[in-house]
Amino acid sequence: MSFGRVLKRKLADALPPVGLALLCGYFVWHSLHGDSGLLARERKQQEIADARATLVRAESERDSMERRVNGLRGERIDRDQLDERARTLLNLVGKDEIVIPYDSQRRLF
Repeated sequence: MSFGRVLKRKLADALPPVGLALLCGYFVWHSLHGDSGLLARERKQQEIADARATLVRAESERDSMERRVNGLRGERIDRDQLDERARTLLNLVGKDEIVIPYDSQRRLF
């Protein structure tokens, strides 16, 4: 047997396992990095967690606004809240009250 035949035979014997290993590597890489891979799944779960946190903040803000609005309408009007709102909108204070100025960048509520 010549050296060429031996080399050709060894390459022919090694080709199927190498091809299978490359094919398996291809699928493993795509299972991690592909559009539906594990890393993409982690990113999506993080986006979902961020969206849920945003939803909780928005719902709490909405509930706060609803409580304030409900205090200003209906059969039982909250007089303190109505007085506070009227003073804020009309920029008025009572005779016996003290006004404490604050920085325009700072919100009180």
